[in-house]
Order: sequence, then structure tokens, then C-alpha cells
Amino acid sequence: MNAINEKLTSGSGRSIGAILIDNGRLTPEAAERILKLQKEQGLRFGDAAIQLGLLSEADIQQALSRQYDYPYLMPGDERVSEEVIAAFKPFSPVVEQLRALRSQLMLRWFDAEAGHKTLAVVSAGRGEGRSFTAANLAVVFSQLGERTLLIDADLRHPRQHQLFRLENKLGLSSLLAGRAELGEAVTRIPGLIDLSILPAGAIPPNPQELLARPVFNALMATVQGQYDIVVVDTPAGAETADNQTIAARTRGAVVVARKDLSLAPQLQTLVSSLQHAGVAVVGAVLNNG
Repeated sequence: MNAINEKLTSGSGRSIGAILIDNGRLTPEAAERILKLQKEQGLRFGDAAIQLGLLSEADIQQALSRQYDYPYLMPGDERVSEEVIAAFKPFSPVVEQLRALRSQLMLRWFDAEAGHKTLAVVSAGRGEGRSFTAANLAVVFSQLGERTLLIDADLRHPRQHQLFRLENKLGLSSLLAGRAELGEAVTRIPGLIDLSILPAGAIPPNPQELLARPVFNALMATVQGQYDIVVVDTPAGAETADNQTIAARTRGAVVVARKDLSLAPQLQTLVSSLQHAGVAVVGAVLNNG
């Protein structure tokens, strides 16, 4: 085994062959066959493996993602919902658009020196893709190597624990009520190295009052010291003023709308209310689906 790994490792880090052996996707004997064909025909390791029928293109892409510190999950991994498309299909057109949004946000908003490390994801109504956008945006930031925390601050209809298959016993509501510590409530997502989730926790009877407590300000200050990027999912703006309270703490927001569903007057009211609260609206997402 050690001899094989030495052959498969070169330069500054592990090769895709070594990664696949470590992950159990390839046996040392199979690796020897691939290396032999690679040498005989002058092929790349992945091409030789596929030609021999020992690995699939998906196996090779997964290994490359590890080699270049760009983690994503294999299809069928039930630890995360398939709705979190950036975790499974990082090269799809939808995720390319999310990466473009990420780039714009890095240029226009996120700036550690200016204290801009937090961002609220807001929408006027439910079913417009706000939680989907927040989850996938958090994933693409983590894939950039940024220590990323996704907070589910929708204490009325939380979704992030479902998307990341987490228990929802402890979460933001527990912290705001003084019933848990941050370290107890945050979960690091296996397979997505730099992503952590703070779920909403048990649904309280007084979400707006909890979010208005000074402890929420203190929490946001704490997580800014521990993470590079903090993305906050929020409740629907047309149903409650919670998102204004949350966005006032993040100071920046991305507005999400859905084609043929979102109402222009509601969107205008939402943006106006955020701006009056001193929140910078730094981007917009239009979901077509």
C-alpha cells in the first residue's frame, strides 16, 4: 500500500489516485493496472482508469475536487438534500450563476476591513427560493475556501435543517433564549470542509421578540470573529418584519424573487423598508423555476 501511494503522490500534494485509494474507490491492485496502462500509452491517470473501466468520470471529478480543495458530494450522498445543488453539481449552469453572484458579492460587499462579513438573504413571499439561494450561496462560498456559517434565522418556517439533514432541537432560538451555547448548536457539514450550519432550533412563540434581544447582536459579533462569511436565511418579508430586524444586524442583503410568482409591489415595499432601516441591498436573484 505504501509503495503504491508513493507512486501516486508527486509534487506538493496527493494525486487523484492516492485520493481515490484513501476514499476506498480504488484498490492498490487496480491502481497498479492504471499506472501500467498510463505509462504504456502516455495517458492521464483518469483517462487510463476510465479506459480500463475501473473508474467513472464522476469518480475522477470528485478526486480532482479534493486535489484542488474544491469539495463537493457524490450523487446519492444522503447527508445533504439534492436541493443543495452546489454540493452535488458544482459545474452546472445554475451553480455557475451562483458563483457569478459570489464574485459580485466579494467585490461589492464582503470586506473584512470594513466589517462586512454578514449578509441576509431576503424575499417578499414564501416559495420564492430564498432558503434554496441561501443554502447554495453558503456552499459556493465554502468551496472558495472561506470559513462559512449559514444561519437559519427563519424562526417561523425554518428550512435549512431539512436541506442539510440536521436535527433541529438546538439552534438559533436556543441561543437567543439562553438555553444553549454556540458550539453546541453549530454543525460542521461532512464533505464540505469549510461549511457550518446554525439551524433555527425549536420554533418559539415569540420570534420577533427573540430576534430583537441584545443577545442577537452579541451573537452576530461573535460569529464574525470566527468565520469569514456569514449568510443568514430570513422569514418572508410580506408576512413579518423579522427580516428587517435581521438585516439591520447584517447591514447587507440580497433580495430573491421568483418569476411569475413574486409581486412587484411587495418587492418594492421590501426593498424600501430595508433601505429605510439602513440596510444596503447589494444584489438580487431571479429564480426562473
